[in-house]
Amino acid sequence: MKSKWDGIFAALEVLPFVMSEMEVPLASLSLTHVHYNPDDPISHASAFLALVPQALCIIYVTLIWATREVEVLLMFAGQMLCEGLNLVLKRLIREERPAQMFGKGYGMPSSHSQFVAFFSLSLTFFLLVRHVPDPSTNRSSSTFMQRAALSVLACICAGSVAASRVYLNYHTPKQVLAGYTAGLVCGISWFWFSSYLRREGWVDWALETQLARMARMRDLLIEEDLVEAGWQRWNDQRVAFKRKAKPSQYARGTTA
Repeated sequence: MKSKWDGIFAALEVLPFVMSEMEVPLASLSLTHVHYNPDDPISHASAFLALVPQALCIIYVTLIWATREVEVLLMFAGQMLCEGLNLVLKRLIREERPAQMFGKGYGMPSSHSQFVAFFSLSLTFFLLVRHVPDPSTNRSSSTFMQRAALSVLACICAGSVAASRVYLNYHTPKQVLAGYTAGLVCGISWFWFSSYLRREGWVDWALETQLARMARMRDLLIEEDLVEAGWQRWNDQRVAFKRKAKPSQYARGTTA
């Protein structure tokens, strides 16, 4: 009499033959897959620069979750719309990547260049135009020159990412230039649109909705340096606690 194990073993013996008949070519997740020359330091650095958009998306989501600032959410929404436009343009233009590139997909315009161009310009607009700290509540907020220096650094980084796409042969210079231009146009358009939403009161209306209140969304970033303001509140509480503790310490000393 055969045991149940005999049937299991027989099924396991047949399984490799069944799998071979059903075998499907494997695909790779190209989200972080970059080809580069390991003997070239610049090529190696360019491979890391290719991961900047993914890193920025993580930063976006982290800041939205940690701060609940509507300004960060608006910027991220514009970034995603810019990325969607790139997807549409690639399928409309259908221009191939350089012949020596091993990847998939169309190359016109460069999505990396468009992404970082939008980000750097949006950050510059925020730091130099929209962000106006109140001196009465931000005693040590960043100066205009410091914000200008950060904007220049963001633009330099964006240019480096764009140049790396040509260096790695993922795009032609024309494709990178087209992507960068599209990103700048999207950045200007989105800043104008978000300014319109603020000016006409749509942002204030959205913050009053039940969903926004449940999510604890707020709009402090325009006039407040969150790092400095948070540190000031903590420091004021610490000083107040020390002042309260001193009389009790003095009283214990006299009774002893």
